[in-house]
Amino acid sequence: MEPGWERAVRAALCVTGIGLSVYAYHVETSRERDPEYTALCDINPDISCSKVFTSRWGRGFGLVEGILGAQSLLNQPNSVFGILFYVLQIALGFVSSVAAAATLLVTSLVSIAGSLYLAYVLFYILEDFCVICITTYVLNFSLLLLNAVRLRYLTAKPQKKKKNKRKTH
Repeated sequence: MEPGWERAVRAALCVTGIGLSVYAYHVETSRERDPEYTALCDINPDISCSKVFTSRWGRGFGLVEGILGAQSLLNQPNSVFGILFYVLQIALGFVSSVAAAATLLVTSLVSIAGSLYLAYVLFYILEDFCVICITTYVLNFSLLLLNAVRLRYLTAKPQKKKKNKRKTH
């Protein structure tokens, strides 16, 4: 059985991630309906989440449309993938098996690859700073560390308890 703190930390990270992803989805869809919509995370022209979410990289990571087309089921806002990722992390976090822990770690590695790619796009292509994006990158990295600890814990060989023998003379 895993340490109790691990599930509590996972829940806090994932609930935060789901909340941010839902908000990102709200910002994107609100901006699509109303181009004048201003999100709370739109601080100035250089610190704007809606600029990022409504860019071509805000949907299907900027890759799906070019490969599968704009109408592909996989050409969803990145926030939808975020919601699915965090729900998976919570759900598998309640399964005490090495297979579940390995799946958590692998999906975290994929999320880190996506985070690094999107961070590159954010800073070097869009030349923007997105508070929501940066926060999700930190959450994803934190989950990677948590999942590595979990897998290590579940694959560690149990140590034999030392008996407390009293010396008698």
